[in-house]
Amino acid sequence: MDRKINFISASTPEAEAAASHLAALYGNVRREEADVIVALGGDGFMLQTLHDEMDSGRYVYGMNRGSVGFLMNDYSDIDLIGRIDAAVENIVRPLEMKTIGADGGESTALAINEVSLFRQSYQAAKLRISIDGKTRLEELVCDGVMVATPAGSTAYNLSAHGPILPLEAPLLALTPVSAFRPRRWRGALLPNKVAVSIEVLEPEKRPVNAVADHTEVKSVLRVDVAASADSLARILTDASHSLNERILAEQFQY
Repeated sequence: MDRKINFISASTPEAEAAASHLAALYGNVRREEADVIVALGGDGFMLQTLHDEMDSGRYVYGMNRGSVGFLMNDYSDIDLIGRIDAAVENIVRPLEMKTIGADGGESTALAINEVSLFRQSYQAAKLRISIDGKTRLEELVCDGVMVATPAGSTAYNLSAHGPILPLEAPLLALTPVSAFRPRRWRGALLPNKVAVSIEVLEPEKRPVNAVADHTEVKSVLRVDVAASADSLARILTDASHSLNERILAEQFQY
């Protein structure tokens, strides 16, 4: 198959050199003309590329030239076209975060990995959590809380001792960060069709910020999170090391 590839890289010498080398070998079309974006860097750069390519119809094939490469394929300059043709397509549907700020402003952002809330000061956050309009946790005192997708369950969620979710699982992970009260609450698994609402209690005394991947909103009063009904990103992974295999293998790492 005749592939039109656009090579992009993180702003590091290693990634930039790899992009230049591959472009010389395979050609490099303009981004808007490409059917595949080859992203060279780490997971952070890959995440930003997926946001940039959301709903573009283009595939994103990442190769690791960074420090963390869970979402990336191994780097090689050999038979890149063959690897792309044999790759497995993974459809990732993001979360949509809607916020209301202390200043009355409203904002919307998408998250491929997770939507997280965290305390802004030395004071612990105090939050109320509702699912589909029903209050499930009247008061959570914590450093923060997140709603993670299966694709994001091995990122911040895993560091906060949340569960790893298979990529096809119709679930979201609701995971607290350093819960103080209720002390034994470790989070919940939610169907991915639900709407999660998080209200900030005592916001002047206990200010809270909200983040959807790279997009941060300061001093929020309320955050609503639900799976996006329309948006999606397309990730290509080597068949020998698919995202499903990576997520499964991660559960046996120690």
